Amino acid sequence: MLAAIMPNLTRKNAFDVTVAACKRLEAAGIRYSFPDQYKCAFPVLENAIYLEDERLFKECDLIIAVGGDGSVMHSAKHAALSSKPVLGINAGNLAFMASLESDELDLLSKLATGDYKISRRMLLELSLYENDQLIRKDYSINDIVFARGNQIKLSHINVECNGRKIGRYSSDGIILSTPNGSTAYSLAAGGPVVDPDMQCIILTPVCPHSLFARSIIFRSDSVFTISPVADSNAPIALSCDGEEAVMLSEDSRCVIKCADIDVGFIILKEDTFMDVLYNKLATNSLK
Repeated sequence: MLAAIMPNLTRKNAFDVTVAACKRLEAAGIRYSFPDQYKCAFPVLENAIYLEDERLFKECDLIIAVGGDGSVMHSAKHAALSSKPVLGINAGNLAFMASLESDELDLLSKLATGDYKISRRMLLELSLYENDQLIRKDYSINDIVFARGNQIKLSHINVECNGRKIGRYSSDGIILSTPNGSTAYSLAAGGPVVDPDMQCIILTPVCPHSLFARSIIFRSDSVFTISPVADSNAPIALSCDGEEAVMLSEDSRCVIKCADIDVGFIILKEDTFMDVLYNKLATNSLK
C-alpha cells in the first residue's frame, strides 16, 4: 500500500504531525510518498519517496492531507479526479473535514488491515461561459460562491433551476453548497445543516435585501444557471471552495450541477455525523 502525503506546512503543527503520521504508517507496513516539492522538507524521514504529482496520484492507493479544511479540500479534489480515497488529519484549528486529530494517529494502523469505512460525498461541477464560450470548468467539494466584488454594493444575481426562474437576488451574494459544505459558509449565512452522505444542492443567499429570501434545498439532479443582472453596475466575484476569485462580466453565465465524479472520505472512527457536529461546532462555539 502506498499513501500520498499532502501536508500544509504553513500550519504551525503540520510538520510534527506529518512526521508522526509517517512513522505510524511505517510501523503498519505502509509506504508513503510526497510530491516532489517536499524533497528538502523532511530529512528526518529516510524512507520517504518523492514523486511528480501526476505519477504520485496515479500510483498511490490513498491520499492523506495534513492541515485544516482548506488542505483537505485541495487534496480531496485530487482524490476525486484520481478515483482515490482521502483521509484528513487535523493540524489546524476547527478542521471539520478532518477524520483524525493529532492525538489519534495510532488509528492509522487500520489502513493496513482494511478496518475502515468510505463515505462517498458528492461534488458540484461548474461551467463558466463568456458570450456562450466555455472558458472554465471546475469542481467544488464544499461550495460555489457568488459575492460582491471590491465595492460595497448589493450584488444582483439571476438564478434559474432546470430552465425556470428561481429569483433575482439582491444581496451580498449567494452560495450553492453540497451537503458536505453545509457546515461551512452556508451555515454561517443561516443555511441548514445537512448530513454529508445525502445527495442534494443547497442555495443560500448572503444578507439578502428581502424579508422572505431563505435557503432552499434542491434535488441532486437540479441544474442551475446563474448570471449577473444586466446593467446592475455591481461587480460580482465567483469562487470555488474559497480559492482565488474570478470577476464576472455582464456576459457571464454559470451552469452548476452535481458532478459525475464523487470523492470517498476514509472514516477510521465510529463517530456519527451528530458526534462530529457537536464536537467540532457546538463545543467550539463555547470556547
